[in-house]
Amino acid sequence: LAKHPEIKALMKPDYNLIWVVVLMVLAQLTAFYLVKDLDWKWVIFWAYVFGSCISHSMTLAIHEISHNSAFGNSKAMWNRWFGIFANLPLGLPYSISFKRYHMDHHRYLGGDGIDVDIPTNFEGWFFCTRFRKFMWIVLQPFFYAIRPLCINPKPITRLEIINLLAQLSFDVVIYYLWGVKSTFYMLAGSVLGLGLHPISGHFIAEHYMFLKGHETYSYYGPLNLLTFNVGYHNEHHDFPNIPGKSLPLVKKIAAEYYDNLPQYNSWIKVLYDFVMDDTISPYSRMKRQLKGEVKQD
Repeated sequence: LAKHPEIKALMKPDYNLIWVVVLMVLAQLTAFYLVKDLDWKWVIFWAYVFGSCISHSMTLAIHEISHNSAFGNSKAMWNRWFGIFANLPLGLPYSISFKRYHMDHHRYLGGDGIDVDIPTNFEGWFFCTRFRKFMWIVLQPFFYAIRPLCINPKPITRLEIINLLAQLSFDVVIYYLWGVKSTFYMLAGSVLGLGLHPISGHFIAEHYMFLKGHETYSYYGPLNLLTFNVGYHNEHHDFPNIPGKSLPLVKKIAAEYYDNLPQYNSWIKVLYDFVMDDTISPYSRMKRQLKGEVKQD
C-alpha cells in the first residue's frame, strides 16, 4: 500500500454482485421447474452439468458476501440476510456458519484447532493412497460440513437458526410445488459441485503445499469467470476487503509482488496432480500453533 496507494480505491462494495446473485437464484428456480418431469438419467445429467456449476459458483458468491462485498461493511447485516437468500438454491444451510469460520481462516491461517480449512489428522492418515485421495475429493462436501464440528465447534447463533429455518422452508416449498426430482436436482447439484468437479480444484489449489515454502497459490485460468475470481488467492488474502471483481486490478497494479510467485492455470491438473503425486496428501498444509489471545466470531 505504501508503494501502490491507489489500491485503496478498490476497497469498496461490488454492487453488481447483488444482481448477479439474484439472476443465479432465478436461473436455479427455472432449472428446478424444467427438470421436474424429466427422466431420472437427465435429472442426474443436468444436476452435474449445470446445477453443480451454479451451486459451486453460488458458494463462492456467499464467500464474497461473507466479506461484506455486496453492501459494504457499514451494512453488515444486509450482507448476512442477502447471504441467507443466496443460500436458498443450494438446499443446505451454509451461509451464516461459513462466514463465522471463514473469518477465522483469514485471521489465523493454518491455526491448529481454529482454521477448519485444515484437514483433520484422520483425513491425513487415512486418505494417503491414490484411490483414497480420489475418494477424499469425491467426499469433500461431507468433510467440509463435518470438520468444524470435530476441530472447532461453536455455539449455534440466532442467525444460524434463521438460516436453517429459511432453508428448510424453501426446500419444503420446492418439494411441494415440483416434487422429488426438483428437490434431488437441487441437493445433488450442491454435493456434486463441491466434490469431483473441475471447479473444486480451487479447494486444493489455494493452500496445499506442492512447493515447500509456498502455502498460498493463485490460479489465473478461465474458471475465475464462474467463481468471482477466487483463483486470485494470494491477492485475496492480502486484501480480503477488496471484492473478487477487482482482484485482477490488484495483480495488475502490484505485478512485481505476484507475477513471480508459483501459480496455476488449470484446476483440473491440480486435482490430477494431487491424486497422482505420492508426496502430496491432506497432510500437505501449513499448520501453526497459535500464541496469544485468539478472537473468533
